[in-house]
Amino acid sequence: MVLSELAARLNCAEYKNWVKAGHCLLLLRSCLQGFVGREVLSFHRGLLAADPSLGPRAACRGGSRCSPRARQFQPQCQVCAEWKREILKHHINRNGDVYWGNCQPGLWPVDAWEVAKAFMPRGLADKQGPEECDAVALLSLINSCDHFVVDRKKVIEVIKCRNEIMHSSEMKVSSSWLQDFQIKIQNFLNEFKNIPEIVTMYSRIEQLLTSDWAVHIPNEDELDGCEYAIRGDLSVGQVNEIEMELLKEKLREMYLQAEEQEVLPEEISNRLEAVKEFLRSNEDLRSALREDVDKLDSRHLQHRKPDSGGPGRQTPESET
Repeated sequence: MVLSELAARLNCAEYKNWVKAGHCLLLLRSCLQGFVGREVLSFHRGLLAADPSLGPRAACRGGSRCSPRARQFQPQCQVCAEWKREILKHHINRNGDVYWGNCQPGLWPVDAWEVAKAFMPRGLADKQGPEECDAVALLSLINSCDHFVVDRKKVIEVIKCRNEIMHSSEMKVSSSWLQDFQIKIQNFLNEFKNIPEIVTMYSRIEQLLTSDWAVHIPNEDELDGCEYAIRGDLSVGQVNEIEMELLKEKLREMYLQAEEQEVLPEEISNRLEAVKEFLRSNEDLRSALREDVDKLDSRHLQHRKPDSGGPGRQTPESET
C-alpha cells in the first residue's frame, strides 16, 4: 500500500519537486549542525573573554522576574541587563524583533546555546542544541548574529525559499522554481568553501535535485523480501520518512502561527483543510500524522472565536 500510494504521489511532478526541495533543507540542516555548534561555542567564549564579568561567576539575581515572554524582556537584575545589551550589540535586528522567549537568561553565563536562541525564530525554547533544530532556525541564527561573516542576502534567499515550501497549501512547486532554488542554495553553500562537511553536501544536493526519483511498481513475483529503491539511491522507506518529516514541520509551523495568532484564523483553517484533504487521499501518511493534525485542530479551535481580531505582529523574521 505504501509503495503504490507513494508512486502515485511522486507521479505528480510538482509534488515530487516539493519533496525534493524539502529534502534539500533536511540535508542542509544536517551539514550546518556541526559548524553552527562550533561557532556558537566560539562566539560565547569570545563574549566572556571580552567581558569576564559576564562569565560563570555572574548569577541572575532576578529569579522568575527575569523571565522573558515572547518578544518582551525587561531584566530585573544587572547581570541579565548586561547580557541583553551584549546580545543586542551583536544582533542584526537589534531594533526589530528579538524572540527573548526562547531563552532562559539565567543560563546565559554558562550555556552558549541559550545565548544562540536569542538570534533564532520563536518556538525553540525547548531545544538544547543545533541537532534539535530545523534548517530555518540555523539559517536565522547565521543571518541574525554578526559573529557569522556571510553574505546575508544569500541566507535570506534560502530562508524565503524555505518559507515558500512550508507555506505551499498544495505542497507543490514548479520545475522552474526548483531550478531557481538550486541556484540559491548553491550560492549559499559557496559561502562555506572552507568547511569540509558543507562542501561535501554541495555535490549531494546537486545530485538530488537532478535525479528523477522514478518508482518501479514490481510484479507479484518480485514482492518477496525486496526493498524497493527509487532512482536516486533512496529507498521507498527513506522517501516516506522525508515526506513525514516535512509534513510534521509544516504542521508545527501552522501550530505556532495559530498559537501566536500571527495569521487570521480563516487562513489557518484553509491551510489545515488543504492538508486534511491531502491526507484523506493518502492513508499511509494520514495514520502517522493523526496526532499532529489533532493537536493543531485543537489549538485552532481555541482561537477561532466570533470576535477574533486581526493577525498579530508579522515581520519577515516572524514568518520563519
